[in-house]
Amino acid sequence: MNAQRRAPRAARRNEAARRAILTAALALTAQDGYARLTIERIAVKAGTGKQTIYRWWPSKGAVLLDALLMISEGDGDGTRPAELPDTGDLEADLKAVLHATVSELNTPEISKPMRALALEMLGDDVLAADYRQRLERPVKEMKRRRLRRAQLAGHLAPEVDLDVAIEMIWGPLRNRWLHREGPLTSSYVDTVLKTALDGMRPRP
Repeated sequence: MNAQRRAPRAARRNEAARRAILTAALALTAQDGYARLTIERIAVKAGTGKQTIYRWWPSKGAVLLDALLMISEGDGDGTRPAELPDTGDLEADLKAVLHATVSELNTPEISKPMRALALEMLGDDVLAADYRQRLERPVKEMKRRRLRRAQLAGHLAPEVDLDVAIEMIWGPLRNRWLHREGPLTSSYVDTVLKTALDGMRPRP
Protein backbone atom coordinates (compact mmCIF):
# COMPACT_ATOMS: atom_id res chain seq x y z
CA MET A 1 0.00 0.00 0.00
CA ASN A 2 2.85 2.38 0.86
CA ALA A 3 4.42 1.72 -2.52
CA GLN A 4 1.09 2.47 -4.21
CA ARG A 5 0.84 5.80 -2.38
CA ARG A 6 4.41 6.71 -3.23
CA ALA A 7 3.98 6.12 -6.97
CA PRO A 8 1.53 9.00 -7.64
CA ARG A 9 3.65 11.35 -5.51
CA ALA A 10 6.76 10.40 -7.50
CA ALA A 11 4.90 10.94 -10.76
CA ARG A 12 3.79 14.39 -9.62
CA ARG A 13 7.34 15.27 -8.60
CA ASN A 14 8.65 14.10 -11.96
CA GLU A 15 6.05 16.15 -13.82
CA ALA A 16 6.80 19.22 -11.73
CA ALA A 17 10.52 18.80 -12.41
CA ARG A 18 9.89 18.30 -16.14
CA ARG A 19 7.84 21.49 -16.37
CA ALA A 20 10.44 23.42 -14.39
CA ILE A 21 13.18 22.24 -16.77
CA LEU A 22 11.21 23.10 -19.90
CA THR A 23 10.20 26.50 -18.54
CA ALA A 24 13.80 27.22 -17.58
CA ALA A 25 15.06 26.30 -21.06
CA LEU A 26 12.57 28.68 -22.69
CA ALA A 27 13.37 31.52 -20.32
CA LEU A 28 17.15 31.17 -20.66
CA THR A 29 16.99 30.99 -24.46
CA ALA A 30 14.79 34.08 -24.64
CA GLN A 31 16.99 35.93 -22.16
CA ASP A 32 20.53 35.03 -23.24
CA GLY A 33 20.26 33.24 -26.58
CA TYR A 34 20.71 29.62 -27.54
CA ALA A 35 24.51 29.81 -27.76
CA ARG A 36 24.73 30.41 -24.01
CA LEU A 37 22.17 27.75 -23.14
CA THR A 38 23.70 24.76 -21.36
CA ILE A 39 22.32 21.78 -19.48
CA GLU A 40 24.10 23.10 -16.40
CA ARG A 41 22.36 26.49 -16.58
CA ILE A 42 18.98 24.84 -17.17
CA ALA A 43 19.50 22.62 -14.13
CA VAL A 44 20.41 25.56 -11.89
CA LYS A 45 17.44 27.65 -12.98
CA ALA A 46 15.04 24.70 -12.72
CA GLY A 47 16.39 23.61 -9.35
CA THR A 48 17.15 20.09 -10.56
CA GLY A 49 20.25 17.99 -11.07
CA LYS A 50 22.05 17.73 -14.41
CA GLN A 51 21.68 13.99 -14.38
CA THR A 52 17.90 14.35 -14.22
CA ILE A 53 17.98 16.31 -17.46
CA TYR A 54 20.43 13.93 -19.15
CA ARG A 55 18.25 11.00 -18.09
CA TRP A 56 15.23 12.47 -19.89
CA TRP A 57 16.80 14.30 -22.87
CA PRO A 58 19.88 13.61 -25.03
CA SER A 59 20.66 17.26 -25.77
CA LYS A 60 19.67 20.84 -25.09
CA GLY A 61 17.96 20.88 -28.50
CA ALA A 62 15.74 18.01 -27.41
CA VAL A 63 14.86 19.93 -24.24
CA LEU A 64 13.91 22.95 -26.32
CA LEU A 65 11.73 20.84 -28.63
CA ASP A 66 9.76 19.50 -25.68
CA ALA A 67 9.48 23.04 -24.29
CA LEU A 68 7.92 24.25 -27.54
CA LEU A 69 5.64 21.22 -27.58
CA MET A 70 4.51 22.21 -24.10
CA ILE A 71 3.55 25.64 -25.47
CA SER A 72 1.81 24.20 -28.52
CA GLU A 73 -0.25 21.91 -26.30
CA GLY A 74 -1.35 24.73 -24.03
CA ASP A 75 1.07 23.68 -21.29
CA GLY A 76 -0.78 20.39 -21.07
CA ASP A 77 -3.90 21.96 -19.59
CA GLY A 78 -6.17 21.35 -22.57
CA THR A 79 -6.52 25.04 -23.41
CA ARG A 80 -5.21 24.65 -26.94
CA PRO A 81 -7.85 23.40 -29.40
CA ALA A 82 -7.27 20.09 -31.18
CA GLU A 83 -8.70 21.56 -34.39
CA LEU A 84 -8.61 24.87 -36.20
CA PRO A 85 -11.77 26.96 -35.74
CA ASP A 86 -14.64 26.20 -38.08
CA THR A 87 -17.41 28.80 -38.04
CA GLY A 88 -18.28 28.20 -41.66
CA ASP A 89 -16.30 31.26 -42.77
CA LEU A 90 -12.95 29.92 -43.93
CA GLU A 91 -11.28 33.28 -44.46
CA ALA A 92 -12.33 34.62 -41.06
CA ASP A 93 -11.25 31.40 -39.32
CA LEU A 94 -7.82 31.34 -40.96
CA LYS A 95 -7.37 35.05 -40.36
CA ALA A 96 -7.88 34.48 -36.63
CA VAL A 97 -5.35 31.64 -36.64
CA LEU A 98 -2.77 33.63 -38.60
CA HIS A 99 -3.17 36.71 -36.40
CA ALA A 100 -2.52 34.55 -33.33
CA THR A 101 0.55 33.11 -35.05
CA VAL A 102 1.86 36.60 -35.85
CA SER A 103 1.44 37.55 -32.20
CA GLU A 104 3.39 34.49 -31.06
CA LEU A 105 6.20 34.97 -33.57
CA ASN A 106 6.58 38.59 -32.48
CA THR A 107 6.91 37.52 -28.84
CA PRO A 108 10.62 37.01 -27.96
CA GLU A 109 9.84 34.38 -25.32
CA ILE A 110 8.49 32.20 -28.13
CA SER A 111 10.27 33.37 -31.26
CA LYS A 112 13.82 33.10 -29.89
CA PRO A 113 13.48 29.44 -28.85
CA MET A 114 11.78 28.65 -32.17
CA ARG A 115 14.62 30.24 -34.15
CA ALA A 116 17.16 28.40 -32.04
CA LEU A 117 15.46 25.08 -32.66
CA ALA A 118 15.26 25.76 -36.41
CA LEU A 119 19.01 26.34 -36.52
CA GLU A 120 19.81 23.35 -34.31
CA MET A 121 17.82 21.01 -36.56
CA LEU A 122 20.01 21.92 -39.55
CA GLY A 123 22.85 19.94 -37.98
CA ASP A 124 20.89 17.30 -36.07
CA ASP A 125 18.98 14.85 -38.24
CA VAL A 126 17.54 12.97 -35.26
CA LEU A 127 16.18 16.16 -33.72
CA ALA A 128 14.76 17.25 -37.09
CA ALA A 129 12.99 13.91 -37.53
CA ASP A 130 11.59 14.13 -34.01
CA TYR A 131 10.31 17.64 -34.73
CA ARG A 132 8.59 16.54 -37.92
CA GLN A 133 6.98 13.56 -36.21
CA ARG A 134 5.83 15.21 -33.00
CA LEU A 135 5.09 18.82 -33.97
CA GLU A 136 5.12 19.61 -37.68
CA ARG A 137 3.12 16.60 -38.90
CA PRO A 138 0.23 16.84 -36.38
CA VAL A 139 -0.12 20.58 -37.01
CA LYS A 140 -0.10 20.05 -40.77
CA GLU A 141 -2.77 17.37 -40.47
CA MET A 142 -4.91 19.77 -38.46
CA LYS A 143 -4.57 22.40 -41.19
CA ARG A 144 -5.37 19.85 -43.88
CA ARG A 145 -8.53 18.72 -42.07
CA ARG A 146 -9.82 22.30 -41.89
CA LEU A 147 -9.14 22.92 -45.57
CA ARG A 148 -10.70 19.59 -46.50
CA ARG A 149 -13.90 20.53 -44.70
CA ALA A 150 -13.92 23.83 -46.58
CA GLN A 151 -13.39 21.96 -49.83
CA LEU A 152 -16.29 19.60 -49.13
CA ALA A 153 -18.46 22.63 -48.31
CA GLY A 154 -17.65 24.17 -51.68
CA HIS A 155 -15.48 26.99 -50.33
CA LEU A 156 -12.39 25.68 -52.12
CA ALA A 157 -12.27 24.27 -55.63
CA PRO A 158 -12.32 20.47 -55.72
CA GLU A 159 -9.10 20.29 -57.72
CA VAL A 160 -7.07 22.26 -55.15
CA ASP A 161 -4.14 20.27 -53.76
CA LEU A 162 -4.43 20.77 -50.01
CA ASP A 163 -0.72 20.30 -49.31
CA VAL A 164 0.05 23.06 -51.81
CA ALA A 165 -2.71 25.18 -50.28
CA ILE A 166 -1.10 24.87 -46.85
CA GLU A 167 2.22 26.07 -48.27
CA MET A 168 0.53 28.98 -50.05
CA ILE A 169 -1.17 30.16 -46.86
CA TRP A 170 1.45 29.47 -44.17
CA GLY A 171 4.68 29.36 -46.21
CA PRO A 172 5.11 33.11 -46.79
CA LEU A 173 4.51 33.78 -43.09
CA ARG A 174 7.14 31.23 -42.08
CA ASN A 175 9.70 32.45 -44.60
CA ARG A 176 9.30 36.13 -43.75
CA TRP A 177 9.74 35.35 -40.05
CA LEU A 178 12.60 32.86 -40.39
CA HIS A 179 14.65 34.88 -42.88
CA ARG A 180 13.69 38.29 -41.48
CA GLU A 181 12.56 39.40 -44.93
CA GLY A 182 10.31 42.14 -43.57
CA PRO A 183 7.98 43.04 -40.72
CA LEU A 184 5.53 40.33 -39.72
CA THR A 185 2.18 42.06 -39.36
CA SER A 186 -1.49 41.19 -39.39
CA SER A 187 -1.99 43.26 -42.54
CA TYR A 188 0.70 41.24 -44.30
CA VAL A 189 -0.87 37.89 -43.47
CA ASP A 190 -4.31 39.24 -44.41
CA THR A 191 -2.96 40.06 -47.87
CA VAL A 192 -1.27 36.66 -48.20
CA LEU A 193 -4.44 34.87 -47.13
CA LYS A 194 -6.72 36.81 -49.48
CA THR A 195 -4.36 36.29 -52.40
CA ALA A 196 -4.11 32.56 -51.73
CA LEU A 197 -7.84 32.01 -51.23
CA ASP A 198 -8.74 34.06 -54.31
CA GLY A 199 -6.78 31.58 -56.37
CA MET A 200 -8.32 28.51 -54.72
CA ARG A 201 -12.02 29.32 -54.71
CA PRO A 202 -14.34 27.58 -57.16
CA ARG A 203 -14.65 29.28 -60.53
CA PRO A 204 -18.13 30.31 -61.73
